[in-house]
Amino acid sequence: MKLDKNIEVELRALIDEKQFIELNRFLAKNGKYLGEDHKDSHFFILPNKLLKVTDNISKNNAKITLKLQEIGIGSDFEEIDVNFSREDADKIIKIFKLLGFTNHMYSYQNRHNYLYKNVEFAIKYTQSWGFHCEMEIMVNNKKEVTKALKEMGVVASELGLKIMSDDELKKFITKIHGGWNRGSYTKEEIKNKKF
Repeated sequence: MKLDKNIEVELRALIDEKQFIELNRFLAKNGKYLGEDHKDSHFFILPNKLLKVTDNISKNNAKITLKLQEIGIGSDFEEIDVNFSREDADKIIKIFKLLGFTNHMYSYQNRHNYLYKNVEFAIKYTQSWGFHCEMEIMVNNKKEVTKALKEMGVVASELGLKIMSDDELKKFITKIHGGWNRGSYTKEEIKNKKF
């Protein structure tokens, strides 16, 4: 059986609520809107890896993702996705917990996706990260990573986004794993907020 493997090249930037609104408006006007992507995500933190169970509310689908590298160690992640029925999300989470994956974090994501100049944007709010954006280009092999990073760097500069370094990401993730939240809105508050 052959597994699908992709390399996701990703950069992140922290933004505030005003930038969240402005960036959504700019990308809606100047890019291609790829739709709402609100989801419940469960993260299982493993040594040097990240296992994620996503129940995508907006798209009515679900998947398990294994990222073969943790956030803060480079900008490219090989990942393996397996789709499943949303109705099975709770059972899959229970299975992982019973298998001993106890370092678990939950996050609701209020998310809108866009394509702008060959870069996919996720303009997001989560309670742990607060308002932020992710820029992503999928590539087939490691040889294409440098070109993708350069493309995203140019677009980030154009939009005035300050990309987080690996060191900043590691420190930020450590704080989140310790229970710190950057965002001030709860899941219900952000779901009811009109932007």
